[in-house]
Amino acid sequence: MPTIFSKGKGSENAKPAGAHSAPPPGTPSVPDGNARAPATTSPMPAAVPKAKPPASTLSSDLVVTGNLETTGDIQVEGKIKGDIRAHLLNVGEGATIEGEIVADDVVVNGRIIGRVRGLKVRLTSTARVEGDIIHKTIAIESGAHFEGSVQRQEDPLSSGGGKTAVTSGGTISAKKE
Repeated sequence: MPTIFSKGKGSENAKPAGAHSAPPPGTPSVPDGNARAPATTSPMPAAVPKAKPPASTLSSDLVVTGNLETTGDIQVEGKIKGDIRAHLLNVGEGATIEGEIVADDVVVNGRIIGRVRGLKVRLTSTARVEGDIIHKTIAIESGAHFEGSVQRQEDPLSSGGGKTAVTSGGTISAKKE
C-alpha cells in the first residue's frame, strides 16, 4: 500500500495519512482508544472585582410613596414617605423623609421624621430629625436640630432590642440660638 503524505511547508511537517493530529481549536476531543485527550493548559481567568456602582440619586423634584431597599448607596434630594434600607444613606439639605431608616452609614443634611438605625449616624449643622436614633457611633454638629431619644447599641441594625450600652432620653437640641 502506498504511503500518502500531507503537504506542509517543509518535509518535517509531512505526516502519513491515518496519523492522528490534534483537533482544530474549539473542537471537543473524543478519545478513540489509542489517542489521549489533550491536557488543558489554559490559565484560569483572574477574578476581577466588581466596581462599586454609583449612588442612586432621588432628585429634588421626586416624591416617592413606598419603601426603598438596596445594598448600595442612596442620595435623597426629594421627599420620601416610607422606610429606607441601604448601605449608605445621604439625606440632602432640601430632602424630607417620613419613615424608618436602617443603614450602615447615615448622613443627614435635611429632615427626617421617624426612627434612624445606623452603625454610624451623622447629623450636620442643617439636619432636622424628629425621632429616635439607635446607633453604634454618632456625631451631631453644632446647629443640628434633634428631638427624640438616643440609644447606643453594638448592633443597631438588628430589629431586636439588642444589648444597649448607653441610653439617653428626652429632647436634645444641638442648635445654638
